[in-house]
Amino acid sequence: MEFDWTFGGSHALIAMLGLLGALLLIVSLFINNQVVHYTARDERHKEKQLEYYRNTFSQLGVILLGIGISLFIFFFQQNYLERQRQDAQAQELLAKLAVRLSRAAPLLEFVAEIDPVLDDGGAYVDPEDGGSNRAVTAAGADLAAQVAAIRLIEREVDLDEFAAMQFSSDFQSSPLVHRLDPNLWFGLVKDEADLQYAVKQLREDYGDLRRVLANRQPDEIVTDPELAANVKREVLDVLWDYAWLRDRSRRLVARACRFLGHGRQFLALKPIEAVEARYNSHREWLQQAQKAYEPFSAGGETCYAMLKAAS
Repeated sequence: MEFDWTFGGSHALIAMLGLLGALLLIVSLFINNQVVHYTARDERHKEKQLEYYRNTFSQLGVILLGIGISLFIFFFQQNYLERQRQDAQAQELLAKLAVRLSRAAPLLEFVAEIDPVLDDGGAYVDPEDGGSNRAVTAAGADLAAQVAAIRLIEREVDLDEFAAMQFSSDFQSSPLVHRLDPNLWFGLVKDEADLQYAVKQLREDYGDLRRVLANRQPDEIVTDPELAANVKREVLDVLWDYAWLRDRSRRLVARACRFLGHGRQFLALKPIEAVEARYNSHREWLQQAQKAYEPFSAGGETCYAMLKAAS
C-alpha cells in the first residue's frame, strides 16, 4: 500500500523523533553502566550526578519515542481515512459517468445514420475539398435524395438529447477534478464546447434549409436551377454541422468509456496522442480510435464498438 502523506516533511519528522528518542535511551543505558561502576567504587557524588543524567535522558527518550509513535499512528489513520474517502468519491463519480454514458451511447446509433450521408463516395473532408465525395458534389436527383436523407435524420435525431454528453459536469461537481490530467480535462471540455456549437448551428441550418424549401418536395429541386443553388448552399452547411456533430460526439463517448474501463484508476490516465490529434477526415480518426479504444470496455461492450462506426 502506498502512503499518501498530506503534510510536508512529516514522515521525516517522525523518523527524527524516533531516532533521537532511541539514541537518548542508548545513552541512558551507557550512563547506567557508569552508575554501576561508581556505585561499586562508593563514589556517591558521581553516582548521584550520573543517575540524574540517566533519568533525564531515559525520560526524554521515552517521551520522544512516544510522540513519534503517536504521530505515526495519527497520520496513518488520517491517510487511511483519506484514501477511503477518495475511493468513495471515485466510485460516486464513476457511477454518475456510467449513468450519463448509458444515456449518451444510444445517440451514436443515430449518429451512425449520418455516416452514409457524409461519406457517400469517400471520406468527407469539408465543403470546399470534396474530392471523390458525392456528398459535396451532389446535384440534380442526387441532391434531392440528399435532402430527403437530411430531413429523415432531422426527424429521427432529437438534438436536445446531446446535452447528455456534457460529461464534464459530473467532474466539476466532484472534488477529484483537480487530480485529472490537465490536458485530458482540456480535451474533454473542448470537445463538449465544439459539440454544443455544432448542435446550435445544426438547429439554425435546419431552419434555413426548411425556409429555402418552403414546403416543396425534394424532387422539385431538379426542375428549378435557382432553388437548387440555394438548397445546395444550405445542404453544405448542414453537412459541415454533421461532420462536427459525429466527430465530437464519438470522441466524447470514447473518452467516457475509457474512464469507466479503468475503474478507480481513471484519475491516473494520460492523453492518447493518436486520438487527441485532429485529422483531415473522421475516417482517419476512427482508424486510430480502433487501435486506442478497442482494448477497453464498459457495460459489456468495447469502447470502439460503442462508437457504432461502420466497418
